[in-house]
Amino acid sequence: MHDIKVGEKYEVYIDNMAHEGQGVGRIEGVAVFVEGALTGERVVAQIDKISKNYVIGHVVEILEKSRDRVEPLCPYADKCGGCSLQHLSYEGQLKYKTQKVKDNLERIGKVYTRVHDTIGMEKPQRYRNKAQFPVGMVEGKAAVTGFYAPRSHDIVPVESCMIQHEISDEIARIVRNWIRKYNISVYDEKTGKGLIRHIVTRVAFKTGEVMAVIVINGKDIQYKKQLIDALKEEIRGLKSVVININTKKTNVIMGEENITIYGSDNIIDYIKDIKFEISPLSFFQVNPVQTEVLYGKALEYADLKGEETVIDVYCGIGTISLFAAQKAAFVYGIEAVHQAVEDAKRNAYINGIKNVEFISGDAEKVMPELADKGVKADVVIMDPPRKGCDTSVLEAVIKMNPKKIVYVSCNPSTLARDLRYLEDNGYKTMEVQPVDMFPYTHHVESVALVLPSFF
Repeated sequence: MHDIKVGEKYEVYIDNMAHEGQGVGRIEGVAVFVEGALTGERVVAQIDKISKNYVIGHVVEILEKSRDRVEPLCPYADKCGGCSLQHLSYEGQLKYKTQKVKDNLERIGKVYTRVHDTIGMEKPQRYRNKAQFPVGMVEGKAAVTGFYAPRSHDIVPVESCMIQHEISDEIARIVRNWIRKYNISVYDEKTGKGLIRHIVTRVAFKTGEVMAVIVINGKDIQYKKQLIDALKEEIRGLKSVVININTKKTNVIMGEENITIYGSDNIIDYIKDIKFEISPLSFFQVNPVQTEVLYGKALEYADLKGEETVIDVYCGIGTISLFAAQKAAFVYGIEAVHQAVEDAKRNAYINGIKNVEFISGDAEKVMPELADKGVKADVVIMDPPRKGCDTSVLEAVIKMNPKKIVYVSCNPSTLARDLRYLEDNGYKTMEVQPVDMFPYTHHVESVALVLPSFF
């Protein structure tokens, strides 16, 4: 047992960083996760929470500072829950992410392979093409837009976000002023009442086209013309204004029904030379610069020569599938979200790509069915959600006996688990390339090349 108490302050040496970016040290032999601390620092931490096997605290004083510590660029860094690594230099962030991938592979998966240095961005600010601003009242005052505080749904008012495109900030300002001017009600999560819930923006980096989506708890809005006129006057490239209807008492941001009140139902953007139609509900990678790096690395690992059959599991709107189809004989794309499959088919059509078939269904069901039918794949590309691959998917992949597996991961811990399974069943992880898709956050994407172990 220990005598650590909530509210008490303790001196802690930080010898590591946790997967969400907290500093890790020990007090009386008990692991302590310290918000705002960096590896190599000696800090005074105040304890906020005590659990059975660990405690959580935050920095109140830095006694010995890391060389990687910097002043946050963002004035909201200590309040907003969006970025957790503002106090760590960008070079330090990349090192942390490389080590995080390596640690997860070795600790969770017992996978020992070459992990390359994380590929970072030349300009790691203003990289997001999509923003989602909750709208609410703070202390009963005028309507505000911003982002949620860490681990809560309290809105931190934000005028300008350094990782969002400037146009997203402008749209939030215009809509916020429109709400205030016409005294339009805003949504209250506690009561489920109020009209305006979220402002969602999409900015196409290659074409400059812009979409503004107003998410409402109702069927329509008043003063539409005034809103459209204000947006048209100030937002260059505005192609679409949409009302999204979400009347459910839920944390899910968007509902299923969209009403276009100005312009087109979608906007156009490109990844490399492939054209994509993006609707309000489309999944599209939020960092277009690094998406080209990530998918470029996946295709480099696939090393397609023109005669291969490729299966792209968890294909989304067909991004990797369409790139692979340019270099393979045939590609199957599998995706559980029906709307994403419809988007994928549409994107194949507008790009004139015919050697691809998109299958709507859960990978857990579709992959075993394909394997049982005797479908063989030369290359399997997997880009699963954070929970990783279901065992039934991995079993089906092994049954298909591909010459190459390319695993694109957004979660190093489930990547480690799944690579362990593949390594236990005749495959070997050759190398892993982390890519920084989300600078200033703890998130890291990785691409792993997996080959038969007899290779």
